[in-house]
Amino acid sequence: MYTFEAALNRRLILVDIENIVGGGVSMASQVRAAQAAIEAAVGSRPSDHVVVACGRFSVDTVGFEWAGAHRLKFRSGIDGADLELLEVLETERVGARFPEVVLVSGDGIFADAISSLALISGTSTTVVTRADACSRRLRMAAKNVLHLDFDPNAFMEAA
Repeated sequence: MYTFEAALNRRLILVDIENIVGGGVSMASQVRAAQAAIEAAVGSRPSDHVVVACGRFSVDTVGFEWAGAHRLKFRSGIDGADLELLEVLETERVGARFPEVVLVSGDGIFADAISSLALISGTSTTVVTRADACSRRLRMAAKNVLHLDFDPNAFMEAA
């Protein structure tokens, strides 16, 4: 049932999964490990709205392996996932609908959108990223920055 209190606790979680795993996603274990690391960092609430973005070649693996309710967005190109998530931030009235936004990425392309959310609508912003993969601009734009315990090299297949 929808209540005002439930609306106050809504959180939008935007996941650039390829940024977390260090490239294209080809193995189910990458998705499961990334999701587990994200949930360990920020927890999981029934009211969370999760949007997962990836490139065109990762969409099958990500779409089928991400557990729980989520919205999947994908686009071709080197910045395809970034552009899909930016579109959500810029066109879906995020600041009016969510008191908290969690961005799981380290890409500087999000710095202006994250900064605007906090300044214009007072939305609490958190960036979740690998310690070695976050731009300085994005770190400075977010209210909070959390580091994931995730090693993308652990998933290299044997030759």
